Amino acid sequence: MLPEDCLSIILSFTSPEDALRASLVSSCFRSASDSDLVWERFLPSDYAEIVSNSVTPLMFCSKKDLFQCLSDSVLIDGGNKVFKLEKLSGKKCYILSAKELSITWSSNPLYWSWISMAESRFCRVAVLRTTDWLEIGGKIRTTMLTPNTTYGAYLIMKISERAYGLDLMASEITLEVGNQVCSSNVFLKHGEGSKEMGNLGHKKEGSVREREDGWMEVELGEFYSGEKDEQVKMSLMEVKGCHLKGGLLIEGIEFRPKH
Repeated sequence: MLPEDCLSIILSFTSPEDALRASLVSSCFRSASDSDLVWERFLPSDYAEIVSNSVTPLMFCSKKDLFQCLSDSVLIDGGNKVFKLEKLSGKKCYILSAKELSITWSSNPLYWSWISMAESRFCRVAVLRTTDWLEIGGKIRTTMLTPNTTYGAYLIMKISERAYGLDLMASEITLEVGNQVCSSNVFLKHGEGSKEMGNLGHKKEGSVREREDGWMEVELGEFYSGEKDEQVKMSLMEVKGCHLKGGLLIEGIEFRPKH
């Protein structure tokens, strides 16, 4: 008996998952849940900027269509970032390409090369040829992400069959927000492998895990986005050993909500 506009307003205070479930109740609920009023609330406040930065034009005729477009991976910022909305929660996810990261000596072809891979989201990935100083860093501002959300930062990588020296000594992974720093150690090898614990701020275990997209990932740490504008910095480095290492492929760093 509620007016459709009133029903739409109520649904706009729920979540994308709830709105999709409500659309199955009746034709009235379906019409109300498809309203732009509902899906405008589920879109991020900067969605217009994200749409304008898309490498390929997004085709949509409603706010619900736009949400569905953004819930697929969208290449933005000249192809150097991937943006995505979680389908059920509407929270933001980002992947920064290797080109967006700080990789020591990555511009020197003696140490790193840049190649294209069909399985990558980006046009180039970084391939470690050989080095005794492995240092990879990234950063993001919390205002780019969904407020008041716990996020994880993940280094997306592969280890080639001819890799060497990566698991002789643990790499240190750190994540820093303001004056809070967490760290741990991880051996870069296939599977869970060995693990060691670090202690800066608080302890956290590191491991290499397989991803559904065929890549591997190492969690660099987690943080709370809050409502303030803060810079989050994360890194993976192994600079204490004097041995050479190679065979590491870097696609980028992903930021996604933790559940």
